[in-house]
Amino acid sequence: MKGIILAGGKGTRLLPMTKITNKHLLPIYNEPMIMFPLKRLINLGIKDIMIVSGKGHAGHFLELLGSGHELGIRLSYSVQEESLGIADALKITEDFADGEKIAVILGDNIYENDFEIKDFKEGARIFLKEVNNPNRFGVATLNGNKVIKIIEKPTNPETNYAVTGFYLFDETVYDKIRKLKISDRGEYEITDINNMYIKENKLDYKKIEGFWSDAGTIESLFIASEFIRNHEKRKM
Repeated sequence: MKGIILAGGKGTRLLPMTKITNKHLLPIYNEPMIMFPLKRLINLGIKDIMIVSGKGHAGHFLELLGSGHELGIRLSYSVQEESLGIADALKITEDFADGEKIAVILGDNIYENDFEIKDFKEGARIFLKEVNNPNRFGVATLNGNKVIKIIEKPTNPETNYAVTGFYLFDETVYDKIRKLKISDRGEYEITDINNMYIKENKLDYKKIEGFWSDAGTIESLFIASEFIRNHEKRKM
């Protein structure tokens, strides 16, 4: 399995800080944000990882991380030419994936715990977390042990189960990306891909325990930094 970190986007919700750097290089307490999703993939034993960033500050990731040799991994880099959504960023990783299953993590997602992936064989897997503000996220509707649909940022969410920014996909994900149409938000949506897997009855889910937050707003950046600070102090 190969790993992909999606670190594109314009970071407009974090202006003016993102005028001078990519948001995924902003600090979460004592490390650049990108280090947290990177360590999650490393902890899963994934050695081949690609970072997809937007234009403008792409070279900063290379300056920070280099080839990945010091971390015991092999890093590749690619650039998303336009900010057209998560699925659009994923599209450019097809050659890197080279027919293997992929673990995809959004670069601004901070997790307390690792993921359960050893039993993943085919299709897709999403990771859900009960939250108080589900309308900020893709929201999963469950029927027993199945996800029956996902709605992106619903006005009136049917559940509190947010789809977090970590996904497992088999090699058919790229065929699905080619079938996507741009959404009303002007993006190619990862939610539409997941719903395609649902229609094929090939999507499962796990619920995650512990802390999770995206760090894409000033408030959530602060919350994530505060959690990491307290977490580090507990280890002392």
